[in-house]
Amino acid sequence: MNDNLFNESSQFGLTLTPAQMEALVIYRQTLLEWNQRVNLTGITDPTEIVSKHFMDSLSVYQAMSKIPRPFSLIDVGSGAGFPGLPLKIALPEMRLTLLEATAKKTTFLKYMVETLGLTNVTVLTERAEDAGQQPAQRQRYDVAVARAVAAVPILVEYTLPFVKIGGVVILQKGQDPTDEVKAAAWAIGTLGGKLARIMPVTVPGLEAERHLVIIEKKRPTPPLYPRRPGLPAKKPLGSEI
Repeated sequence: MNDNLFNESSQFGLTLTPAQMEALVIYRQTLLEWNQRVNLTGITDPTEIVSKHFMDSLSVYQAMSKIPRPFSLIDVGSGAGFPGLPLKIALPEMRLTLLEATAKKTTFLKYMVETLGLTNVTVLTERAEDAGQQPAQRQRYDVAVARAVAAVPILVEYTLPFVKIGGVVILQKGQDPTDEVKAAAWAIGTLGGKLARIMPVTVPGLEAERHLVIIEKKRPTPPLYPRRPGLPAKKPLGSEI
């Protein structure tokens, strides 16, 4: 197992302490144990968990390093906790909300938070479309992140409603998403956002291309959005223009 990759987090502007590295090792072991009962990840090689889950998650920090601390972050569609939990381990002062619609996964997330003794972490079993309309969640966060396979017009409707004016959305994507982002320009503007940049990132141990799409929140998201559950994916904003 190549746990030496943890030391490569310095290229993201992070320095993990021995205790933080140990927390990630416990996270990995617990993930593998739970994955035998609950489908949490298709990646079961311990070294690949470090590169494809942990390091990939920590790479997001490159887009957050200038945000004043402590900041609040919501991980939309968190799944087994990526990228939110590795970021929380590395940045313990961060206020984190893990949003995941599948109850089996949020049961794991709550267990993981308790096992690692993490504080200021909230786990919500909700769809993004529902949570984004709740006053307690809407436009409350400095940062929203999503590490999902959905297209950018869908992801921005899931994420931008959560972010304060002046905050940012960070979307993790694979191959160069320039064309995808251009196609989402109307959706981004309609939801109150503005594209800041597309940042290519190199993840230690990972050969695949990775990019961060960084969107700044400039104006309030109109009350209509997010639309009812299922509609953003079925009819992405701008698809009929």
